[in-house]
Amino acid sequence: MKAACCVLLLSLLMVSLLRTVYQRLFSMAAEAYTPGSLSAAFVTCPNEKVGKEIARYEWKGKIEEDREVLLMIKTRSSQIPVLTDFVRSVHPYEVAEVIALPIQQGNAPYLQWVGETVPE
Repeated sequence: MKAACCVLLLSLLMVSLLRTVYQRLFSMAAEAYTPGSLSAAFVTCPNEKVGKEIARYEWKGKIEEDREVLLMIKTRSSQIPVLTDFVRSVHPYEVAEVIALPIQQGNAPYLQWVGETVPE
């Protein structure tokens, strides 16, 4: 009985250890990010001049003023890694912006259509 308890305890410790090692390896391989630690902000501006002033950003020590185009791609949350890989493979930027925000509410028929259109 005592030996069986020791084996059970050792097995539980090994499972815990293996789970910790797996999580660390997976997080390193998946370019770890803590969900919710960053936000996307949508800002309205009275005109293009103000928008350009606000939209200036620094890249490699230089102020950039690209005329970027914003795409809003609706997909399943489970497909974000696939979408990100695709964008990175075709995008000319060294670091392409791909940010995913979960849809909490919306027009039910539209959301149903997206769900039916995008495979899992």
